[in-house]
Amino acid sequence: MSLALIPWPRRGRAATVSLLAFGTAGVSACATTPPRRVDHVAATPAAPGAVWTPSAPAQAPLAAARSAPPLDVPTAGMTLADVLALALQNSPQTRASWAEARSAAATLGAARGRWLPTLSADVVGGPARAISANPARLPAQRTTVTPSLSLQYLLFDFGGRAGATSAAREALYAADFTHNATLQGVVLQAEQAYFQFQAGTGLVAAARATVETARANLAAAARRHEVGVATIADVLQARTALAQAQLAYQDADADAQAARASVAVAMGLPANAPFAIAPDSGATPVQAIAADVDALIAQAVRGRPDLAAAEALARQREAQVRVARAAQWPGVTVGGAAGRSFSNAEALSGRTYGLTVGLSVPLFNGQQRQYDVVAASEDAVAAGARAERLRLETIAQVFTSYHALRTATQRVGTSAELLASATQSEQVARGRYAEGVGSILDLLTAQTALADARAQAVLARWQWYASLAQLSRDTGVLGPTGETRLPLTSVPSRDSDR
Repeated sequence: MSLALIPWPRRGRAATVSLLAFGTAGVSACATTPPRRVDHVAATPAAPGAVWTPSAPAQAPLAAARSAPPLDVPTAGMTLADVLALALQNSPQTRASWAEARSAAATLGAARGRWLPTLSADVVGGPARAISANPARLPAQRTTVTPSLSLQYLLFDFGGRAGATSAAREALYAADFTHNATLQGVVLQAEQAYFQFQAGTGLVAAARATVETARANLAAAARRHEVGVATIADVLQARTALAQAQLAYQDADADAQAARASVAVAMGLPANAPFAIAPDSGATPVQAIAADVDALIAQAVRGRPDLAAAEALARQREAQVRVARAAQWPGVTVGGAAGRSFSNAEALSGRTYGLTVGLSVPLFNGQQRQYDVVAASEDAVAAGARAERLRLETIAQVFTSYHALRTATQRVGTSAELLASATQSEQVARGRYAEGVGSILDLLTAQTALADARAQAVLARWQWYASLAQLSRDTGVLGPTGETRLPLTSVPSRDSDR
């Protein structure tokens, strides 16, 4: 519209230059000026330090995914099995990996379809007029309609189809293995959150028991002060120990609530969702790992799904090299067509058929195909290197988690002995203080040691469970219900070793 308003100049060259300059400047200004408003609000903040005020559409909530299943959340008494089942059902990670696997399967179907001939139906026709036609033979005005069937088949392409099919197959394997690895990752995250919550609940119970112990010690100090056999310093020290125990209880309760939020996240629920985890305070079935670390490393390298996915992707890149190389060579096709023509001119009516053999020879394309081969080869090298790096990381993870489980197994027994010894020591110290032969410092020291022993016993138990789950995942044998296929054996009691 701006160009139409400028009158045509007398000197075309100079005016044309100015006209082009005007048009270029106008287009440049329109292309570089950002929109000032969007949805009736400012498109950007007014200044670097200004806050942008969003519009209602910008804050519209994301619609729930159509593939999200309906949830049936137990409101009370949830066990580990309930947590894992809900996490797998509600996890967007598992839904995404499942959809990617199905997409890869469809891609493989499409690649296999290249081995089959293509069949198409065509209808060509319409009115035509022959200006120099001989009316004695064909009419000048004629209408012809020719329906036909065409068949095309790629006879030979130097391995292009085979490479594409192999690449699609390996991509499907990688997607399936990735889905299995995703399941194990979701299960491990849910288990760790569950164990952390149970540990937090146990620490709350231990802190509550410590508060009750501190109250009993304060009562004992108050009684001794009333009868005149203890000073007010004993009462003050016992009261201080009670306040410290209450603070530790409050911290433990806050940590337990944070652990509950982690469980909610692992299940795909908001932290304020109404659910309750059943307490699990049964005896720990402590078992030691029965296999050596070398056997577990070999098992992980052989069967871990994420490593298998990386190796499948490396094989896919190698197949892509075959596809790129095949594109440099000729392709041979064979085809046929059959149809029938219908026309108002009898001479143009009748059956039609044909048989074709085609040869496509790439002569020159600016070395594009040669560079494609180089790029595909380097991608294959990079994919192989990534698989090798993941193999080394897998070995390191199994080695670390193996020794972590062994340490956790030992800690369970040691913490049990520590708790038994600390409990007996606190009872002795309390009795000595009640009889007047012990000091308040001895009693408070025993109380602190007992509180620490209770916490260590709780943590040791759930750390053993978490270490077992971690080793199961690192080895690649963690099942969807949290089961482990690791060889375990019972731990001999320490009394039998003495």
